[in-house]
Amino acid sequence: MATPHDTLEAVGAGLDALDAPVQARRAPAWQRFLKTGVPPIVAFVLLIGVWQGLWASALLPEFQLPSPLSVWDELVASVSSGEAFSILWTSLHRAVFGFIAAVLIATPLGLLVAKVRVVRAAIGSLLTGLQSLPSVAWVPAAILWFGVTPATIYFVVLMGSVPSIANGLVAGIDQIPPLLPRVGRALGAGRLASARHILLPAALPGYLAGLKQGWAFSWRSLMAAEIIATSPQLGVGLGQYLHNGSSLNDINMVIAAIFLILLVGIGIELLLFRPLERAVLKARGLTGAL
Repeated sequence: MATPHDTLEAVGAGLDALDAPVQARRAPAWQRFLKTGVPPIVAFVLLIGVWQGLWASALLPEFQLPSPLSVWDELVASVSSGEAFSILWTSLHRAVFGFIAAVLIATPLGLLVAKVRVVRAAIGSLLTGLQSLPSVAWVPAAILWFGVTPATIYFVVLMGSVPSIANGLVAGIDQIPPLLPRVGRALGAGRLASARHILLPAALPGYLAGLKQGWAFSWRSLMAAEIIATSPQLGVGLGQYLHNGSSLNDINMVIAAIFLILLVGIGIELLLFRPLERAVLKARGLTGAL
């Protein structure tokens, strides 16, 4: 006959089992490929097929709608000459450095807005407004302030990404159960220790969402700045490459530039943010990681 002590232990073990993350069986590689790899490949093939069909129908002249093969030839030529790698490096290193700087600025700013009521009342609405402001609007002002220099490019990138990262962190902190900060204070954690060991880890899903959106905004801001602020001292990035194609009325170059811009966006998502997001969700036993 079970004693009350045994019953309590059984209940405790059951609750612990409910709290433990579910270890899902990992599907074979071919099943994962069929589930995640085949659909985008099929979609891409269909897109190329529709494009080829529209070109063959001659609804638009060649200078407006080239064939997929013509754009492919332009990409192959730029890769063979090394121009594509130089263009990608110019834009990528600007985007990465600008994004890192934005993270370093936006993280303490988000903590202040989230935890200090006076700061939130003062600039909380301003951050939301800046997030909705198209970053291209900063380019003319930045050119007047800094000239056509790298400072203009980085300023536009920061203004596009900092509000998104800060607001993502604020949203993540707002969803933290109030009990966690209280436990930290009861254990003697100061403001810095509480922010490092309690707030940031607990707000990580929202913070990560803000980082993803901040990267997207910084990449779009960079393209806008490179298209408008053109100068030999800035080099040729993807935005400048796109601008050159438009100036030369070269639709092959324009579409090739768009493809490279899209390729970078997809690559960063697949190689960086998606694995990071899955790791965070898996650590919390959430279904999005499965």
